[in-house]
Amino acid sequence: MRSLRSPGAGRARATRTAAAALSLATAALLAGCASADPSSGSGDSSPAAAKDFQRAGQKEGSRITVWADSTRLPSVQAYQKAHPDTKMKIVTYDGGADGSTYLQSKVQLFDRTGKGWPDVVFGSPTDVTWASQPTKPGAQPFAAPLDDKLVPQETLDGFAKGSLTPCEFNGHTYCLRNDIAQVVLWYNKPLMDKWGYKVPTTWEEYEALGEKVGKEHPGYLVGSVGDTNSHESYFWSTKCPAYQLTELDTLRSDLSDKNCTRTAKLLDHLIDAKAVTTKGFFSQGFAKNSGDKVLMAYGPSWYGQYLFKTAFKVPSKTMAVAPPLKWEGESTAATGNVGGGVWMVSSHSANLKASTDLATWLTTSDENQAAAPTYPAYTKAAQAWLKNPANSSYFAGDVSEVFRSAADAVWTGWSNTRFPDATAWSNAVLPELTEGKSLTSVLPDWQKEISNEAKADGYQVTNE
Repeated sequence: MRSLRSPGAGRARATRTAAAALSLATAALLAGCASADPSSGSGDSSPAAAKDFQRAGQKEGSRITVWADSTRLPSVQAYQKAHPDTKMKIVTYDGGADGSTYLQSKVQLFDRTGKGWPDVVFGSPTDVTWASQPTKPGAQPFAAPLDDKLVPQETLDGFAKGSLTPCEFNGHTYCLRNDIAQVVLWYNKPLMDKWGYKVPTTWEEYEALGEKVGKEHPGYLVGSVGDTNSHESYFWSTKCPAYQLTELDTLRSDLSDKNCTRTAKLLDHLIDAKAVTTKGFFSQGFAKNSGDKVLMAYGPSWYGQYLFKTAFKVPSKTMAVAPPLKWEGESTAATGNVGGGVWMVSSHSANLKASTDLATWLTTSDENQAAAPTYPAYTKAAQAWLKNPANSSYFAGDVSEVFRSAADAVWTGWSNTRFPDATAWSNAVLPELTEGKSLTSVLPDWQKEISNEAKADGYQVTNE
């Protein structure tokens, strides 16, 4: 999920089944679970980084070096097979797993020695925060500005609304989004029908139904706040400004905002009703003990295949999906994003043509993305993905329209920062919830932890 930071990272080891599902999910969603979408275009409207982009001496036909994680390895190999004239050296690395800084450390080394940079890399959105900036004065950012005569604007315009925001800094685009993990409402259709429950469309209806479930069907759940990415499903979806870049090095974080406090209050009510659990879906024993008791879950698009099917082993034609929730009085819904990786092309590549073609094919081609493990960020490729029975036949009904609309509704006000957003939630919030404290009461602790992390990473922090 994002920087392959697993939802259960730093917590008890999950059951063998859940861990297997999580491993698949995190690998598929690299960059998903971290702080996934950054604000774009902060700073100078005619950025020095892009103006100073100096192409290396080009040697068309020269071999390119590609770094990919194990999940994306088959896709890179498929490209090589389909393009035998393209000379490639493929290296498997962690892809940013668990917040790894391996890529950044190696690039810093290559910058010092003046050689060794890979031509194309898969990584997390967090990687773009440093790869789009010079590592030292006078240096060139590792990532090439793809909108500078490398990728046609028509192609860039073909990605889901806002999905390239993690790639955009100083007015330029430094990566192509591989996949996204838009948050939707999952529900057990046979049980909802049996009990006569109406699928909620607003947060208020969700709260009322959850309290009703707690009374009428004790033990059944409508959600969880116990995983290291739960805040992205709930607080990101309700437009809580926990991580909002106003400038490249200025972070606005205001958990006293009403969108934060009313979300916490709603969840506190559902926790008190025992309809939302403080145990993580991926925590030890959850799949075995409670996996069949999840009536609803507010979470990413990959929950269908990797949580319900693989981890919980919910029978086919059971789980259905509904659009993201909105508050009463709001005309449109926003949603969060819990995953999604990116491809970057090195600004030092001696074969930008082949490197760009590879990155473009990996992210936009039906041939590759129709069989991808998670929802493609490129709109046309997503249509092919949805038509693949492997991605749709498990569900109780057609998920296409909900997935498509939610992909365009991800709120871009939750920014990608140089540090992962899971750490503060895991350190300041989850232990307190386990001890029985309310979300509302720990918002100040969460705020302080975010501020401390941001300042340690060089950000100025404001709550205004």
